[in-house]
Amino acid sequence: MPASIFVRPDGTVEFLYEDGLRPLLELGPVTITRASHVEPTRDGRWTADLSPRGGPLLGPFTLRQEALDAERAWLEAHLHGRRPAPRR
Repeated sequence: MPASIFVRPDGTVEFLYEDGLRPLLELGPVTITRASHVEPTRDGRWTADLSPRGGPLLGPFTLRQEALDAERAWLEAHLHGRRPAPRR
């Protein structure tokens, strides 16, 4: 999956962390924050809690990967400044 790197008008760079992007952390002062929590439910399904970024609770999903995909779609749309398509 291609990296998602966003440069704000003030020069601030934001990206969804991936190990391959680690060299970017050497370019200047860095703040890493949690954007979400993908967790299992009591019945073995999965949710993506985006409240750390002011977002919704997505799911529940049958597969963890579905929750991870929904999480990434929401975060990328949020970083782009647009609303993501609703997902269930």
